[in-house]
Amino acid sequence: QLVESGGGSVQAGGSLKLSCLVPRDTWRRFPNLCLAWFRQTPGQEREGVAAIFSGGPYTYYADWVKGRFTMSQDADKNTLYLQMNSLKPEDTAMYYCASDSVGENDCYSGSWSARTFHNWGQGTQVTVS
Repeated sequence: QLVESGGGSVQAGGSLKLSCLVPRDTWRRFPNLCLAWFRQTPGQEREGVAAIFSGGPYTYYADWVKGRFTMSQDADKNTLYLQMNSLKPEDTAMYYCASDSVGENDCYSGSWSARTFHNWGQGTQVTVS
């Protein structure tokens, strides 16, 4: 079970940093682990925000967050992060982290969807006004 935290309410232009605690055994058991952030608004499907391959330096970003959001990982702490800057009202959503075994190239290229991932957190709400 992944556990997200760090959501909240901010004004447009503000920043938030989300965290996602990944179970240590998940990180250890699956060498080909793609770790991703998604977001979802009511009535909409979950959309991918960013993804990183376990232990890899490269990160995928959706076009609409490039330059504003930064995803990182700390393997020692089994934690993913999503630093969100220059937030806009349209960034308001429930944010989820997810993990699954996905090939490295597919992970970096964004060749996945919410259906690809089977391990999810409960989500953390981000509201931008």
